[in-house]
Amino acid sequence: MSSPETHHLRVLIANERRDRLELVVPMVASLGHAVVAREVEVDDVGAVTARERPDVALVGLGASSEHALVLIERIVKEAACPVIALLHAPDPGFIREASKRGIFAYITDGDPVELQNNLDIVLHRFAEYHDLEGAFGRRATIERAKGILMERHSVDDESAFAMLRDHARAANRKLVDIATAVVDGHPLLPGPAPAPAD
Repeated sequence: MSSPETHHLRVLIANERRDRLELVVPMVASLGHAVVAREVEVDDVGAVTARERPDVALVGLGASSEHALVLIERIVKEAACPVIALLHAPDPGFIREASKRGIFAYITDGDPVELQNNLDIVLHRFAEYHDLEGAFGRRATIERAKGILMERHSVDDESAFAMLRDHARAANRKLVDIATAVVDGHPLLPGPAPAPAD
C-alpha cells in the first residue's frame, strides 16, 4: 500500500488525549510504519522530537486547540520533518492557525488509506521544499563568493564567476563547494596587503 518513499517511516504521534494516541498507533503500524514516540506533554515534545528524529509527526487536535498548536510549534522548531494535523471534524480556524505554525497537511484520523495518501503527498512536497531551499542557499553562497572575488580581485561579475567555475573544474569539485570555501576564506582570495615601508 505504501510507496517506496514512505515505506517504514519513523513516526512521532502527539495528542493531549492519550486515548486518541492509542487509536492512531495501530493505524500507523498497519501501514508498516514505526511509532517512535507517543507524546502528550507540551514540555516534553521538543526534546523527544530532537532525540528521536522522526520522518513525520502527526499531531492530533484534542480537547484544546491551543495545546495542539503549541505541540505543533515545538515539533516544527525541533524537527527536520513535516507535521500533519489529525482532526476528528473540519475546523477551519484551527487549520488556519496550525498552518501559520508550520503544518504541511491535515487529515481526519479515521481512514488509513487517506493517511497513507497524505503521507505520500506530504513527504514528496517536503522533499521538494528542501530541494528548493537548498537551491536558494547554494545560489546565495555563489553570489556572496562572486561579490567577495569582485571586491578582492577588482574584477566584474562574469570574471568572478569564471574564477569560481575554473577553480571548481581544476579541483574536480562542485561550484557551490568552491563558493563556500571562498566565503569561508579560501586561498583564491589574495592575502592581506603588505604593510607600507617606512
